[in-house]
Amino acid sequence: MEFTQDLEPNVQKPIIIAAMQDMGNVGSIVINFINESLKTKKFRIVKTSYPTYVVDMGGYVEIPDESWEYRYTDELIVFGGGRGQPQSNTELNALCQDVIDVSKKCSAKFIYTLGGFQTNRVFEKNPKTYITTTSQELTKQMERLNVDITPQKSIITGFNGLILGFAKKNNIQGIGMYGELNEPEIPQYRSAISIIKTIEKLTYRKLGNMNQLEMMAQKMEQKFKN
Repeated sequence: MEFTQDLEPNVQKPIIIAAMQDMGNVGSIVINFINESLKTKKFRIVKTSYPTYVVDMGGYVEIPDESWEYRYTDELIVFGGGRGQPQSNTELNALCQDVIDVSKKCSAKFIYTLGGFQTNRVFEKNPKTYITTTSQELTKQMERLNVDITPQKSIITGFNGLILGFAKKNNIQGIGMYGELNEPEIPQYRSAISIIKTIEKLTYRKLGNMNQLEMMAQKMEQKFKN
């Protein structure tokens, strides 16, 4: 992977929010929303050396410029979004380690990650966000805030799970937030809204007006209405 840094972020002991595209595009929807709403500034770029697909433009193909950005604003660093995530374990581990290195350099207090949580539960327009953490003690603190904890033992694959393992190994507190969804192939705006509300609750920080996400959710519901 290629790592390029343009400047040093002017932050001290920030919160890190790091997530990549996954089921229902939830990771990218939330990361892109935060960056647009808070007008974050780009300071570091990660590019993959080995794209996992090409784009058929209609008779000819182009190689995608697949990359992910670190951005910052007051007391906050945001990483990820974009399209896809590394498919090799080597690149995925290198990416997680880079997030840890940036976190340590800035003396980050927390790493938050997020993604989708596939379920058969019928939740209408109110999906839950389930939380897991890097320690039993932290989970007990979360329970006192009246949030939903992941209901059973499971394996969390990809960046949006593995980054919690890297945080735990490096003694950084981490919280994963996973929004319920039934259809992982369809962009899940309501899951993203649920996660954003949970981030706001845990960080005591407003992330922006979600009216546009609500409109997108309604469009998706109308498009796939039976």
